[in-house]
Amino acid sequence: MITPNDAPGRRRHEESTMDIDCNSGTRGGVKGDDYHALLARQDAMRLRDRLLAPARPASTARGSRHGYDGAADQELIVRNLALVTPFGDLITHLYEALFERHPYLRQLFPDSMEFQRGHLERAFWYLIEHLHDPEELAAFCARLGRDHRKLGVRPVHYEVFEDALAEALHRSSRGALGVDVEQAWRRAIRFTAEAMVAGSDGALTEPAAWTGTVTSHQLRRPDLAVLRVRTAEPYPYLPGQYARLESPLLPHTWRPYSIANAWAPDGELEFHVRRVGSGGVSDALTLRTRVGDTLRLGPAQGAMTLDDDLGRDVLIVAGGTGWATARPLLEELAARRAPGRRAHLFLGVRTAEDLYDAQALERLEKRCPWLRVVPVIGEGPGGPGEGSLVEAVARQGDWADHVAYTSGPSAMVNAVVWRLSGLGLAADRIRHDPVAGTVPLASRAHPAWPAQEVMGQPVGHFPRGARV
Repeated sequence: MITPNDAPGRRRHEESTMDIDCNSGTRGGVKGDDYHALLARQDAMRLRDRLLAPARPASTARGSRHGYDGAADQELIVRNLALVTPFGDLITHLYEALFERHPYLRQLFPDSMEFQRGHLERAFWYLIEHLHDPEELAAFCARLGRDHRKLGVRPVHYEVFEDALAEALHRSSRGALGVDVEQAWRRAIRFTAEAMVAGSDGALTEPAAWTGTVTSHQLRRPDLAVLRVRTAEPYPYLPGQYARLESPLLPHTWRPYSIANAWAPDGELEFHVRRVGSGGVSDALTLRTRVGDTLRLGPAQGAMTLDDDLGRDVLIVAGGTGWATARPLLEELAARRAPGRRAHLFLGVRTAEDLYDAQALERLEKRCPWLRVVPVIGEGPGGPGEGSLVEAVARQGDWADHVAYTSGPSAMVNAVVWRLSGLGLAADRIRHDPVAGTVPLASRAHPAWPAQEVMGQPVGHFPRGARV
């Protein structure tokens, strides 16, 4: 769950910048500032030795997943959540403890920790909610471990994280948590770490990350760019999946973007990026990236893919750049659609000008008579005058026998998923990817959760069983 780059890969730089003055006097001949740097270097070298050492057998080092009683740990953790929530404070203590014990690790994280903190909070909620279902949790963590390879995460980093979390739990609860609850947290973290290591080991035959060159950069609107990227090595993915991108302008900072095309003959990948603020990855990709620049891509992820058996009609609900997920699904559906099956696309935008990829949409409509497209313009000239995208979907069909895919802003995805579930569409046929990074928002609807643990937040983000 921590995301440093590979420590050995950075060791040479750390050692080459170390400047020890043996004639300066204090602390055994080391300058005051260099004394702390020397301690950091020694700590880094000890951690390096642990990184390079053979991994301990799971049976003695971390414990096996088999037979893990996650439900019992879940009950203990939930019963005592009030002592360590809100998680914002716990996470602050965690990173303080982590960087106090291993100061050099701080330089391996992005300058801004805001996204990292939010990601970790979602991971905590997801972990707690799914502890009673070890198989589902292990599968999710294996995918997460595969993705973390690009960050250089090694098994020892999980041990470091576990120790920092234990200290953070102690600080947050002011020592009131109890040994049994701390051990439940440790077992939960060890379980997820083992699954992540297994996921990482299972992906050793593929690159940890791919290097891509920007071959096209079109600014469709002042705040929206369409990029095409060609990777140096073949990049495996399925239409509907997403990749996490890193710009050299913001090292160690990765953000997820949908791959907006099915397989292209030239092997290029397309990404639609909306600028959401200054100084972040979206700003770098829309306004400060040019043809010829390089980007790094993590492995393809996501469950927004078509089933092998296309025996049902398909409903796709997309808002804004959620079109980038809908488009490759429709392109693949055009090639694989079962005879007689139909698809409905509801595409929500704020204004008519927000239909930034209208030509591609028109081409799809012309070649796909089985496709019905319903643009829903929320405001401005040409707007429907009443209702939202969600209401438009609810008014215009019976979707109970469909398979539904939804993508776009998180509030929209939440609303669509809940409304479709309320209209009788089974939760396991509603497909969406995590709406806030790489970790799905937990529903916090587990029957064992006491009401006070919700801390005043809405209960239930997604129906239980919805595929993520």
